[in-house]
Amino acid sequence: MTTATSKSNSSTATSNSANSNAAQVEAPFTEKATEAAHHAVDALSTRAASAEHSVRQGASSSAQTLSEKQAIARAKINEYSGKTRKLASENPLATAGIAFAAGMLVTALIRRK
Repeated sequence: MTTATSKSNSSTATSNSANSNAAQVEAPFTEKATEAAHHAVDALSTRAASAEHSVRQGASSSAQTLSEKQAIARAKINEYSGKTRKLASENPLATAGIAFAAGMLVTALIRRK
């Protein structure tokens, strides 16, 4: 029995040695694959950061442009509404005539449908 146990132990040792050698043979491939994956992730991260920065910069620029356009539009609305009120107060009869004509036009358009 000692002989059978010895052979069994020696085959287990040989098997463990073979697994260790196999792991060492596979390790360079695994390391290369891991390194390549890390480089790919780093490159993707850099590109994503660049794209995010570009999008944020564009959004900020658009928001600033929109704010400027709103300010200009508000100023023009205030200017024209002031002129309209001045014209209406200076010519009340013309204002009433224009309001009547606009009402008739709207009524005619609504009745057609």
